[in-house]
Amino acid sequence: MKNIVVVGGGTMGNGIAHTAAASGFDVTLVEVGQDLLDRAMTTISANLQRGVDKGKMSADEKQGVLKRIRPTTDVQSIKDADIVIEAIVENLGVKIQLFKQLDEITAPKTILASNTSSISITKMAAATKRPDKVIGMHFMNPVPVMALVEVIRALQTSDAAFETTMELARKLGKTPVAVNDAPGFVSNRVLMPLINEAAYAVMEGVATPEAVDTVMKLGMNHPMGPLELADFIGLDVCVDIMAVLVDGLGDPKYRACPLLKKYVSAGWLGRKNGRGFYRYGEGK
Repeated sequence: MKNIVVVGGGTMGNGIAHTAAASGFDVTLVEVGQDLLDRAMTTISANLQRGVDKGKMSADEKQGVLKRIRPTTDVQSIKDADIVIEAIVENLGVKIQLFKQLDEITAPKTILASNTSSISITKMAAATKRPDKVIGMHFMNPVPVMALVEVIRALQTSDAAFETTMELARKLGKTPVAVNDAPGFVSNRVLMPLINEAAYAVMEGVATPEAVDTVMKLGMNHPMGPLELADFIGLDVCVDIMAVLVDGLGDPKYRACPLLKKYVSAGWLGRKNGRGFYRYGEGK
């Protein structure tokens, strides 16, 4: 496992590329446009600079990490990848379209992994001619900092692909946890109902967002309150994940709180655009 390809240069994709390059791997980072690639590389450089400023790496080491990342808009150039990690929009149809394309481009030996936080790996695997080599690698945000990777086996995933992916996660400095394919896996199946109930507590006037988060931080020793975390994840992403849970499990307890849906309708998505349960930036 030498050549890692990351498709998607957003928050998760650039974090995965950063982490892999910092672990000594050659990384190809693929995006659909040069402006998106430039933005991703700028973010990686800025995040690495924080390590330099804190004395965790030298300026030369930072440059070494950046040189191991090859940014490109040419998806056809990735045919020699050992593994492709997809980190694009959380939409099954779009992911399946990409996996079909990757299946045609890459060598038969290449493992195709998805960083999806909730969507069925089994469905993605079924769309390819190599279902035994399709797997989930659900990294946590921010990727360079968080230790966990959920490694999700599709129904079709071979033992060899699973073991290779587990070992890769370890080489990336992460702790892999094996999870079978089910809606939301473990992380979001447990987390999203917590966020949802916190939103209901606010909607019903039980407490303010600040109070709800303080209770969970001081009373339950959570490092971040559930509503702070929802803002960090993106309220639109939370609503989308809960829709996957409802659809996949058929249990109405996973339906998104009306207040969450209202905030998304208003364009209040959290940190990424300045307002969610809290205000960020100049509008704070």
